[in-house]
Amino acid sequence: MPEQKPDLRETVRRRYAAAAVQVTEGGTTCCGPAAIGLGIGIDDIFGSARYTDGERDELPAGAVAASLGCGNPTAVADLREGDRVLDLGSGGGIDVLLSARRVGPAGKVYGLDMTEEMLALALANQRKAGATNVEFLKGTIEAIPLPAATIDVVISNCVINLSTDKAAVFAETFRVLGPGGRIGISDVVAEDALTPARRAERGDYVGCIAGALSFTEYRRGLEAAGFTRIEITPTHLVADGMHAAIVRAAKPSVAGTGATGHVTGAPAACCAHH
Repeated sequence: MPEQKPDLRETVRRRYAAAAVQVTEGGTTCCGPAAIGLGIGIDDIFGSARYTDGERDELPAGAVAASLGCGNPTAVADLREGDRVLDLGSGGGIDVLLSARRVGPAGKVYGLDMTEEMLALALANQRKAGATNVEFLKGTIEAIPLPAATIDVVISNCVINLSTDKAAVFAETFRVLGPGGRIGISDVVAEDALTPARRAERGDYVGCIAGALSFTEYRRGLEAAGFTRIEITPTHLVADGMHAAIVRAAKPSVAGTGATGHVTGAPAACCAHH
């Protein structure tokens, strides 16, 4: 896969920097396309609507307002007391702060973001939440600034689709996970019948659509990085032929072992192998 294009990365950075500033100034923000012709409100498919009332009530308003995701990875990542967690593209910190409560004082949660404005917002939200088992890092998801085998669970919420070097993201995720480590990711995934050009017709890159992998591409990318026990389960429609999905996979406990990756629950059109 191609290396991340500097101009595209800068476009993404500016978009999310502006979103952080908007929230800091008291507004709200959102990711994703207008679901034209689908009868779906944008607030129903992206953002804080993907969290329960109880989860939203736990957090500072700024963390909730800055939610840009297409799912709730903390609800599917099976977080346990004492886990070490990494959130790729942590934004305003909503998933980091929710994870910090679940792993408890014996655990640790890292949030990784490349945008200074989002990191500043996340740090403010961390202070308001009083979370002491949290650390925010500046960097890119293609070059994670953590040592190998130091993380138990990697989560991410509608961010991997924004990278044009997804092979590097998957390889770096695999590297930082310890043996038996796992991922619980929410992301946008395209039906296999949609070519990259047809995906781009449905929304731009910064809107979390044009850069989405297909179901088969996503599975093959994870397999190439070494992941096993792969499950990609669509949850709701975000554009015509484009789905928010839960992605689960694991790093083998012992090299060379593990089940074959597979897609579960995908529409028939998503599962053709090319």
